[in-house]
Amino acid sequence: MPRSTSWALSFARRCVAACWRASSVGMGTRLRTRRRAASLQLTGPRPPAMLPPQAMASSKTTLATDPVRQFSVFAENRVGRLYDLTTLFKDHQVHIMAITVLDTTDSAVIRLIVDDREKARELMVKNDFPFTECDVLAVEMLDERPLRDVLAALLEAEINVHYVYSFIKRPEGKSALALNVEDADVAAQALNARGFKVLTQRDISR
Repeated sequence: MPRSTSWALSFARRCVAACWRASSVGMGTRLRTRRRAASLQLTGPRPPAMLPPQAMASSKTTLATDPVRQFSVFAENRVGRLYDLTTLFKDHQVHIMAITVLDTTDSAVIRLIVDDREKARELMVKNDFPFTECDVLAVEMLDERPLRDVLAALLEAEINVHYVYSFIKRPEGKSALALNVEDADVAAQALNARGFKVLTQRDISR
């Protein structure tokens, strides 16, 4: 089998395994988090300790219909591969809104959020960038101060955080945090109860 084909198959297997680990949550944990979300609804929302009033204005979310989508791109660990991907997007007016890179011995996983996911998907397929995609939770923050309150809301709802990274830019100039969590719906409810705005794909699209 050619090396390139073997490498692609290896990446595909890793990709499936990673997605399975990120999405597999025990039934007991799901029941616990949903009970906790119900408790949050019964007790009513509590204002965040350090959240400015303007961030409270629009806390409702339509996650089920328009979630923020993350691409996990699997790249051979060699010089210039990240440059190739970002140049491809730039040349076709696809803007990277958030990015983080996980480096391993022989490969890298580039996690990113873009403003035009349909075009990004088409470009990666046509240019041989193997990838997977999943929904993530994007939370609006004016600066770094509300980070503690975001984590406190998730802790109170007993939500595990798999990983987190920040946005580079948003159209309105505000900051945001991307989180991969075990139960996005319950996490969104917990954050809404604290007055945080959970973003949809429309919020980050240009």
